[in-house]
Amino acid sequence: MNLPLLRYAFGSNALRVVVIAAGLSLMGVVMPVMYSAFGVEMEEFIESVPFFSQLINGFGGGNVLSLTGSMAFAFQHPFTLLLVGIMAVAFPALAIAGERDKGTLEVTLSRPISRRGLLLTLNTAGVVFVLVLVGVLATVTALTAVAVGFGEDIEIANVAQLWLVSSLLFVAFMAIAFAVSVESDRAGPAIGLPAVFILLNYLAFTIGGIWPDVGFLADWSMFNLLKAQQVLDGGIAATDLAVLLAFIGLFAGIALYRFPRRDLPAPS
Repeated sequence: MNLPLLRYAFGSNALRVVVIAAGLSLMGVVMPVMYSAFGVEMEEFIESVPFFSQLINGFGGGNVLSLTGSMAFAFQHPFTLLLVGIMAVAFPALAIAGERDKGTLEVTLSRPISRRGLLLTLNTAGVVFVLVLVGVLATVTALTAVAVGFGEDIEIANVAQLWLVSSLLFVAFMAIAFAVSVESDRAGPAIGLPAVFILLNYLAFTIGGIWPDVGFLADWSMFNLLKAQQVLDGGIAATDLAVLLAFIGLFAGIALYRFPRRDLPAPS
């Protein structure tokens, strides 16, 4: 761990974190307010139409016409995925492959810091960013639910568990991004490959949720480990937590093993 590098990572990404946090705050407000305004009235109509019922109940892994379902959807909405995904993918890609692309990584490594120390410091910064951003979403969502009169219907402990499992999901994506970044000499592929992986997982999760014939796709998506509404209703499944931690450990281990051992050719 290198404290000057950690402070630099925090400072250089502070504005990005603030902007993303503002967007997540908006999402945290919108979903409970929409449920308060339209959810109860629309539920009876939607449930009377089989197609709409399947679409609403399957999209995002839960029933968005319930309070916990609408709150859960805030954590699985494409807008949330885009905002937190920017940090989960772009930060590792730019911090290593991007610096390599610019020819400045060697300057950093010429200082008294090992490659593993560099990687562990950047990982720490990235994890903190994800925890803070998802924490903003969880906090604003819960406070908004209380403000619109549904405070008695939510369990704060379950909201905290949703914050944890959602954070771990994005940390897992970040671990993949770091593993790709340490192998890449260009920022483009380091961003593109993890982004495609996340997009394919999200499409599989979404399509499998609303199309019963291919429901198996959702089972194989990493987003299925989130189970946001189930967490809000009853807590985290231990198996899902274990899979996420194993996934993080695997790709973090790959990055820590490969980065000190690979050559860093001169930029062309």
